[in-house]
Amino acid sequence: MKMMKKNICKLFVIILVMSDAIAEDDGLMRVDREHFILNGNPFYGNGFNAYWLMYVASQPSQRSKISSTFEEASNHSLVIARTWAFRDGVDSPLQSSPGSYNENMFQGLDYVISEAGKHNIKLILSLVDNYNYTGGKQQYVKWARNEGQNIISDDDFFTNSVVKGYYKNHIKAVLTRNNSISGIAYKDDPTIMAWELMNEPRCPTDPSGNTMQAWIEEMASYLKSIDSKHLLEAGLEGFYHHNKKNPHFEVGTDFLRNNLIAEIDFATVHSYPDQWLTGESDEEQLLFLDEWLSSHIKDAETKIQKPLLFAEFGKSSKDPGYRTSARDEVMGAVYGAIYSSARRGGAAAGGLFWQLMSEGVENLGDGYGIVLSRSPSTATLIQEQSKKLNQVRLMYKDHVFTNG
Repeated sequence: MKMMKKNICKLFVIILVMSDAIAEDDGLMRVDREHFILNGNPFYGNGFNAYWLMYVASQPSQRSKISSTFEEASNHSLVIARTWAFRDGVDSPLQSSPGSYNENMFQGLDYVISEAGKHNIKLILSLVDNYNYTGGKQQYVKWARNEGQNIISDDDFFTNSVVKGYYKNHIKAVLTRNNSISGIAYKDDPTIMAWELMNEPRCPTDPSGNTMQAWIEEMASYLKSIDSKHLLEAGLEGFYHHNKKNPHFEVGTDFLRNNLIAEIDFATVHSYPDQWLTGESDEEQLLFLDEWLSSHIKDAETKIQKPLLFAEFGKSSKDPGYRTSARDEVMGAVYGAIYSSARRGGAAAGGLFWQLMSEGVENLGDGYGIVLSRSPSTATLIQEQSKKLNQVRLMYKDHVFTNG
């Protein structure tokens, strides 16, 4: 009997070890302190933004552009893509009114996720926009105002209970969606790396940051109650609270405080010195960028102790005196900081340039678009960074980082 009990205990231990190994090998991205972990190994990766993927994919005749975009990205060893899982109340919406969804648009998102998976590209899906280009928080408060709510400003998005209810319903609708192509619920799909609460959340009407902090805490907790498998980030640009490291403005967010929220799994930073320091020279903008990059990497490692993704950066062709070489210098500075951090096992794990465009969709561009086939120097820079981060992944394969 003692021998039987001993064997049963051994079997139980073996089953536990096997289940842990299977869980580690399920393709879902995880975090361990300041490192991403994929299938049991530290993950570093180069990537891109392409906000337009769902919109174009909603038209079946245009879906070949999605496939070719992912194929081209894969050929440049890009392994992360960030895109929109929202389109609110505008023409061809995903959500035409609160809780009412356009099935064609949802099927477009289904196709995007399916194609990304085929090309081994992980997705970060953003759930609402700070801006009104495709509805965003302005549309949500408009819906509430139309229902008789006393709305003072667009920033009531973060405090009005009716508006917050609309947004929570959208979170639930997206996360529980069953992909019409794969049959997999989004909340179970390993192709999805992470959810993003909002693209560039800003609440300038409360510079104390308390409104934004409370909103992120509430929405992060709600999202995790539906999907505890996937990672979550807030969508922040990286602005500090009352800190000289900021450009000359504040937007009611705090890179440190916001990212210390328990349900936020990793930090993000956007980098647009050409927008934030207009009128200053390329050299001055690069000096700012270098300090911006290094301060956030340091703070992610020593204060937040979570992975860091440089989720947007670029330089607009609409800038006065624009040169492709100047764009390459900005991208090179970001890439250099990421690689320097990654190779020493630091918090910076990757960067997503804004933005990748496919031939035939240039009309959806904003000046920052990059068509790889038409930008050989930039394409080479991107591919070299991808190779460097792949080398870092191999270098740290089976490596266990120690705390401290």
